[in-house]
Amino acid sequence: MRFGKTLQNSIYPPWKDKYIDYAKVKRLLRENEIDGDESDNEVQPWTEQDEEAFVQELINVQLDKVNAFQSETSQKLREQTAACESKLSSIVKKPADQEQPVSDETERRKVASDVLQELDNITKEVSELEKYSRINFTGFLKAAKKHDRKRGARYRIRALLQVRLSNRPFNTEDYSPLLNRLAAMYTFARETLEQKPAGPQKQVGEGRSAHDAYVSYKFWVHSDNILEVKTHILRRLPVLLYNPTTSKELDVSQKDPTITSLYFDNPQFDLYNEKVAKAPEAGSLRLRWSGDLNDKPSIFLEKKVVTDNDSSHEVRVQLKEKHVMEFLRGEYRLEKKINRLEGVAYGESQEAEGLKNDVEDLQSFIKKNGLQPMLRANYTRTAFQIPGDDRVRISLDTNLALIREDSLDPERPCRDPEDWHRRDIDDNAMQYPFSSINKGEIVRFPHALLEIKLRPSTRHIEWLNDLMVSHLVKEAPRFSKFAHGVAQLFEDYINTLPFWLSELDQDIRRNPETAFQEEQERLAKRAEEEMVVGSFLGSKASPLQTMMVGSPISRMNAGRGMSPARSSVGTGGLPIPGPSSMSGAAREGQAEAERKRQISIARPGAQQAEGDETAEPSYLSNLFPSFSMSRYAQSHRQRPRLPPGVEAPTVWIKDSGPVRVESKVWLANQRTFIKWQHVSVLLASLSLALYNAAGMDNMVAQVLAIVYTSFAVFASVWGWYMHERRARLIRERSGKDLDNLIGPVVVCVGLAAALVLNFVFKYRAALSELGNDQNSGVVPVVNTTGESNTLGLVKQGAY
Repeated sequence: MRFGKTLQNSIYPPWKDKYIDYAKVKRLLRENEIDGDESDNEVQPWTEQDEEAFVQELINVQLDKVNAFQSETSQKLREQTAACESKLSSIVKKPADQEQPVSDETERRKVASDVLQELDNITKEVSELEKYSRINFTGFLKAAKKHDRKRGARYRIRALLQVRLSNRPFNTEDYSPLLNRLAAMYTFARETLEQKPAGPQKQVGEGRSAHDAYVSYKFWVHSDNILEVKTHILRRLPVLLYNPTTSKELDVSQKDPTITSLYFDNPQFDLYNEKVAKAPEAGSLRLRWSGDLNDKPSIFLEKKVVTDNDSSHEVRVQLKEKHVMEFLRGEYRLEKKINRLEGVAYGESQEAEGLKNDVEDLQSFIKKNGLQPMLRANYTRTAFQIPGDDRVRISLDTNLALIREDSLDPERPCRDPEDWHRRDIDDNAMQYPFSSINKGEIVRFPHALLEIKLRPSTRHIEWLNDLMVSHLVKEAPRFSKFAHGVAQLFEDYINTLPFWLSELDQDIRRNPETAFQEEQERLAKRAEEEMVVGSFLGSKASPLQTMMVGSPISRMNAGRGMSPARSSVGTGGLPIPGPSSMSGAAREGQAEAERKRQISIARPGAQQAEGDETAEPSYLSNLFPSFSMSRYAQSHRQRPRLPPGVEAPTVWIKDSGPVRVESKVWLANQRTFIKWQHVSVLLASLSLALYNAAGMDNMVAQVLAIVYTSFAVFASVWGWYMHERRARLIRERSGKDLDNLIGPVVVCVGLAAALVLNFVFKYRAALSELGNDQNSGVVPVVNTTGESNTLGLVKQGAY
């Protein structure tokens, strides 16, 4: 389906005039015009005026229209949410000693019912607004692609468009805080209508098997920060070594494994579209193995389903290479393994029954969706995990290459349609960067990928929060290797693109101070928004406050640095950032929130929270330090007390140990020193020759010789000084610049001045000599015989 039809089918009727005018943009581009000779009368040449009109319409008019509507609608939804909060505040039951705003139970239920309908409308518009942003974002990129493809010989605008898109919030706004407030009000309104006491919500993942439920957080890591991220994690978690052999000895010299994932989809890319559209229970299917396929590794067929709250669960089976194609066709169902499991259990085995269900689930999923291999992802993985404890799992993927694995083009298929993988890659054991793969079949991702997986029941871990909000990483929620590869390699087959593409060409590195201040302002804003919901709930922790603080969304955001501050443990769990790093409005909001928090929390509730079993230190809290090791965070907050016998580190790991500097660094410094000495010797030789050639009466030559000698001495001393200074900076691992412009400028300007003065003196001497000759009766005569133009001197009266 062409994108124009996709856009028409995606329009939300009340907003039909607010979408990008894709038809007008195409008319300005003159897309229907047949390319040919511009001298033809039917084909008008593309002029500067045409280009200006197109760019003005796309980047200014249409983009500003979409951005303004998104901002206006988002603000309106927040105001409607605040109005619902005000209505709910009137029906909150308060202690007996306080006046009840609404005493009639019927009236309370009516208010809750009305608010529930309003919440439905708000939730629907939030969903439509997210779809609106996504389809318009795709429309702008599609229009830029059409322009560059048709007019790319002289004009290209995609880079400019991506810069403008990155500065517009309509495609990057985070709706999580708004959804957090809506979820809390939904819970309270329903509890009021059902007349049930509201209690803490069930933990995410309860009722689901313990081995397949995780909450995942994904980040991009710039190549300059990979080593520091690794060392930050290594202080708390060991590297998980992959040991394919049966040896009991620990081999720490082995390299990080290369992982290959083969993703499936159908020619319509239904799985991709569901993932990008964040459809409920969106699933993906892949084949995964470690190392080269020629080494006969274990191959796993995995189906992964991601829910709305970023939790995921997997179904997988292990296959041999010779059985993969048979399994995909439904001809092989792991009968031998199932029979063996049933034989061990004498006919009744839950493990065998579970394997049967997994096989049936996978094969029916493949057949129902018509799946086939489409994309290969190859990357090097470093895994961090405590052996035997999978509550915290971290992986860092580098050297990510995404390669086409499809057979969509029957004339030039990338893969044999009768096979399940590309033989040219696996038979030849190709490795990164896969230089022999055609350009249009491969994309190399420029950053590393950091993924943190936590059990939903895992307690707050401060060092992980410090990492996730630091300048070392950039948050990439819902980033998918599969979605990114399809968007980059199959752009002509799809009509929806992920939001992160506009940020791909940007420098993701951030200043540490700026990153810390932004996080503190975000915490202050979150505290203020949460207090808007919880401040009207009375002196004790009410059902709505309990629901909000304990909701899955709240716990999910806690992993992103939005967790309760240490000073608020046992008092409702709301983050109370320090006032020193907040703006004026944020400080006032935080002060009001703190005042209301102190009023709303009674001593018995606090004592009960202090005596709760959940307040006891757990295994993870003992294993991982509770103090932040971030040097940037420590400089902005109170230094924590360390256990007896423990001292804070004073030297970074990268700065410890002996200095190991590459030889080329030292040699470069020495070459610069030798160059300076070479210049010094040349100037000294010139000055000595000039001084010896000058006569006793030639004062100009003698003075210039002395000047040149002084510059030679300066060049020699300057070269020695800079050599020693740069050597010291290298030994100290200093981050200062090694360049210095003073010496070269002094030598160049001084020599130029000396040469100019030399020319002036010689010119004046020549004029003086010519004047003396004229006074003595000698005049210049030009020979006009036509044979030459020589200048001669002839005495007067010679004729």
